[in-house]
Amino acid sequence: MALPPVPAACWLIKSEPITYSIAHLERDRQTIWDGVRNYQARNFLQAMQPGDWAFFYHSNTEPPGIAGLAQVAVAKVVDPTQFDPNSPYFDPKASPDRPRWFTVEVAHLQTFDRFLPLELLRSQFTADELLILRRGNRLSVTPVDRLVAERLLMLASSPQTAP
Repeated sequence: MALPPVPAACWLIKSEPITYSIAHLERDRQTIWDGVRNYQARNFLQAMQPGDWAFFYHSNTEPPGIAGLAQVAVAKVVDPTQFDPNSPYFDPKASPDRPRWFTVEVAHLQTFDRFLPLELLRSQFTADELLILRRGNRLSVTPVDRLVAERLLMLASSPQTAP
């Protein structure tokens, strides 16, 4: 599938594939990106706009890496899990009239034919270029520079070789 030009804003979103993978998103076509409970990640989510791209990173798996691409479909969504006392993401300080957690809805754009494992990412990018590579970084949402996004897309479309 031919993609349109890379938008001005791109992101990386992380999910454990056992919980929600690129295959789930491809099946569902669109989903709310709920359950983020880190203020910096929340701020990144609040900065997202419809049309922005998000590289879909599979975490806590062997090997971890980028599996595909999503697009922000709806921005500034109130995360409903904060109000559900049965949810692991319940926040007793949040209320519908004063929500604390916001998110986005993402739509499937592409599942990469070539998975981009963390080892390959480390060989091609610095920690300043791709924040997922920073030691101790645990954020589930991070910005990705447009030029880095273009390089990621080139890697995903190139023949698979050892890093």
